[in-house]
Amino acid sequence: MAVHYDSYTAARAHLKDLLDAAERGRVATVRRDAHTTAVVDRERLRYFLTSVCRSKAEVVAEAGGWSVFIPGLPLAADGATFDEAINEMVDALREYADDWQDHLLDAPNHANNWGLVQLIVLSDDDQLREWLIGAGR
Repeated sequence: MAVHYDSYTAARAHLKDLLDAAERGRVATVRRDAHTTAVVDRERLRYFLTSVCRSKAEVVAEAGGWSVFIPGLPLAADGATFDEAINEMVDALREYADDWQDHLLDAPNHANNWGLVQLIVLSDDDQLREWLIGAGR
């Protein structure tokens, strides 16, 4: 059964019920002013985002090392080995997520990267490495 609260005050009074519903995968929402916000379990959201935000990372061997880039994003990383390049891209993704939250979210050419930023922030480094190389699919 879905859980919905029409105010922040009502949601706060029933926070346990709201969080329990979200953890079980039920629809859980809170209305505040003119906006309704969904509460979603972190792992469920991360799992969903990995299915809709496919990694488009391209890895290229060049000049005795490896380069990684993601078309459409201002991100690139290099390393002497494949693993070093992937680790550098994980760092670049983290920096991009920080920059996006700080000042890029309103930039027209970055605004639609909301899902990617959520995926980055909700993932640990191993999960991001797996996402980048397509492991675990």
